[in-house]
Amino acid sequence: MGQPVREYLLTLCVTAAITYLLTGPVRKFAIAAGAMPEIRARDVHREPTPRLGGIAMFGGLCAGLLVASHLTNLKSVFENSDEPRALLSGAALIWILGVLDDKWGVDALVKLGGQMIAAGVMVLQGLTILWIPIPGVGTVSLTPMQGTLLTVALVVITINAVNFVDGLDGLASGMVCIAAAAFFMYAYRMWFGYGIEAAAPATLFSVVLMGMCLGFLPHNMHPARIFMGDSGSMLIGLVMAAGAVSVTGQVDPDLLNQKAGGLREATHAMVPVYIPLLLPLTVIAVPVADLILAIVRRTWKGQSPFAADRGHLHHRLLEIGHSHSRAVLIMYFWSALIAFGAVAYSANNASMWIVLGIVLLSAVGLVLLLLPRFTPRAPRWAERMVPPRYRRVVRTVLAPAGDGVGGGAADGVPAEEPEPVPAGINGATAIGDRSRFVDRRKAGSHR
Repeated sequence: MGQPVREYLLTLCVTAAITYLLTGPVRKFAIAAGAMPEIRARDVHREPTPRLGGIAMFGGLCAGLLVASHLTNLKSVFENSDEPRALLSGAALIWILGVLDDKWGVDALVKLGGQMIAAGVMVLQGLTILWIPIPGVGTVSLTPMQGTLLTVALVVITINAVNFVDGLDGLASGMVCIAAAAFFMYAYRMWFGYGIEAAAPATLFSVVLMGMCLGFLPHNMHPARIFMGDSGSMLIGLVMAAGAVSVTGQVDPDLLNQKAGGLREATHAMVPVYIPLLLPLTVIAVPVADLILAIVRRTWKGQSPFAADRGHLHHRLLEIGHSHSRAVLIMYFWSALIAFGAVAYSANNASMWIVLGIVLLSAVGLVLLLLPRFTPRAPRWAERMVPPRYRRVVRTVLAPAGDGVGGGAADGVPAEEPEPVPAGINGATAIGDRSRFVDRRKAGSHR
């Protein structure tokens, strides 16, 4: 087991290194190509920032798959399955579509059609859902048409979920990296724990996806020097969906019954993965929840589901008063809690300690969410020992001499100025004036 772990680690490092090294030249290319759209009302960043970061991520994907195809244990994935080739074909199509959108802009319906075509290409090459194991019911075989429709739906939902959550520096790449790490643990356990070879492609996809995100994150953390754009967000969404399709629809549940020691044990192993929607969407629960809430919110207002707004979860965190970095970390926390909680529950769902731990961490997460609402004030004797945002003092300023406009103070007379309301735990948000959040109807969504 040690040899495969080393090979996975090598694949991860190569993918991350190539992505990291390519991002700098890609940034210069994006600036030269003019892929730096002007700041819109819905954007959080203050300065025009180049996009096209997906070019570097696609380079990392190709490098990771190339290295894995020459390693002793991982090359069997390419010999026994067409799924890596299917992934690369679909990724190339979605990447080209994303690059066009980052540079010139593509209509939402055209992008949706392109996403469906990319998913269809993967289905034609064998990356499709063949059956759905339902606990308590058994294996439900799907017709080719049903499998195609379900696969395309899963790919499109995952791509748009990741694309919707790409609204803050480092948010999408970090959340996807966390989800990929959790998914790797599950797929690796299914392959080496139960000896199911069909789980090998999903394990490889998860490692490559982690490398793509880790290599891009140093350039994308706040303040970001480059954005992944749709060329990156749609790409990592498709890679994640490919892993989900592979481990869900390709793994024979009857074989899992034999390896796990019976139907009851196999059902316990599969429960957290096939709930909800019988698909492993638990690892991207936060982006999917944001996607569903956005669609409901927009249709409720009589708008198109593709219409941009500023009601995403990360925008709400900024409105509450969290700083940019703190909002991103909170989203990381919830993603890790849901993803790794599902994996832990799948490993031992009979342990109450896992459930209690998840509940306790959820309570901690709720406290972190609401913390700006309860900013403490230090007593006067301790004001000098705490940051200014925790002080009660009222500062005084000298009005400029001869300034009588607006009822100002007399010459040289101190005028009281109330201490500004703290914008967040770290003192201020990264988006400037809070007035930018007043009217959501005039604002848009993610970048």
